[in-house]
Amino acid sequence: MNILILHGSSDLYGASKILLVTARMLRKQGHMPIVVLSGPGPLAAELEKEGIEVLFVQLGILRRKYKSIPGILNRLCVLRKAFNTIRQLIRDKNIQVVYSNTTAVIVGAFAAKATHTRHVWHVHEIIEKPRWVAWFLGKLVNRYSTAVIVVSQAVAQNWGRYVAAHKLKRVYNGIDYAPYQHPSNQLRTELALPPHTLIVGMVGRVHHWKGQDYFLQIAAELAKQVSSIHFVMIGDVFPGYEYLYEKLSTQKKEAGLESLVTDMGYRTDVPALLQGFDIFVLPSILPDPFPTVILEAMASGKPVVATRHGGALEMVDEGRTGILIPVNDARSAADLMQPWILDPLQRSAMGEAGRQRVLTHFSLEAFEAEMIKVLE
Repeated sequence: MNILILHGSSDLYGASKILLVTARMLRKQGHMPIVVLSGPGPLAAELEKEGIEVLFVQLGILRRKYKSIPGILNRLCVLRKAFNTIRQLIRDKNIQVVYSNTTAVIVGAFAAKATHTRHVWHVHEIIEKPRWVAWFLGKLVNRYSTAVIVVSQAVAQNWGRYVAAHKLKRVYNGIDYAPYQHPSNQLRTELALPPHTLIVGMVGRVHHWKGQDYFLQIAAELAKQVSSIHFVMIGDVFPGYEYLYEKLSTQKKEAGLESLVTDMGYRTDVPALLQGFDIFVLPSILPDPFPTVILEAMASGKPVVATRHGGALEMVDEGRTGILIPVNDARSAADLMQPWILDPLQRSAMGEAGRQRVLTHFSLEAFEAEMIKVLE
């Protein structure tokens, strides 16, 4: 089966990692995945290492920065060109299934419809506001999809208002956890931190809703309560959003956190760096659909602190593998963390319970089996 996979970025964050896993799995099962990306990057390089064909087409990806009139006109122009290119690719490559990864990629839906080709949409997002955007995309996904893969029950509930129930297929993400099982002192050595310093860290694309600013607020509160503590942020921004770095830098300076927070930017050695964390925090201020990085943290044996909404509710076994904190209430979050943050035995027990949970409930084998069932 020839499958055309469309994705809007070439980074190696959550949705891109799942695409890489999916493409590998399809190749292993004897199918022929062909991946179309908007441009080169780490994801393209990894796919090409696997011998998977990668093509570059400007797909007209929907981003917040295009919400102005000139931005909308730009997207329409790019989408028209992309539609013609993708439609021709479907014909030339004898494509049986078009697979669109994330709702930011809409052109595949139209090209599949025009060529009477099966279209599977893999939805990784929860969109609540603006309501008209949620309504528009929901109607689009319902009308132009044969099947809609959702990454969590939280995502299913969000899109179930617009998408027919029989089309929705919940498939929990799963990845290869082997790289996250190897102990490493790389982070502590790189930062030259003493052995007794507690390291609290987060990993994620820097974005307005990912909660880097909330993480800094929590850091400021914890720094008042805990001595010998250091905070680590890993992740970079989409091109055009560099101003977010400036805001975070100003926030760190105003809170007196410059010596206590290390911003490591984009890193490819995240499995090794996660091993250096004592506690992993995911402080998303909007519902995070099914954050792959929580799977990575649990596989690394780290207790997880996550905001109380979205897919984290299905991933974290509260009190056993981590805790859930309120959104945008740094003092309460710090107070909830403080009783066990200095208890190494409890942290170790939580981390090990998280490792067992991820291997049991969110396995790569289960993900592959469910994905094949939907795509075939």
